[in-house]
Amino acid sequence: MPTYHIELLEGRTLEQKKKLVEEITRVSVEVLGVSPGSVDIVFTDVQRHNWATGGKLWSEPRQ
Repeated sequence: MPTYHIELLEGRTLEQKKKLVEEITRVSVEVLGVSPGSVDIVFTDVQRHNWATGGKLWSEPRQ
């Protein structure tokens, strides 16, 4: 039973998440030989002020 934990910056639509879930499940079935019902996916939406890359918060303006 694979379990995927996916962290995303907030703002993705429900439709985007549904498509990602479908594709991750499809590939897991194809590659791992598991049943679709055994694939668990957990999303964590992270606010931009709680994520930083390159020493800069994502809530700060980018150049």
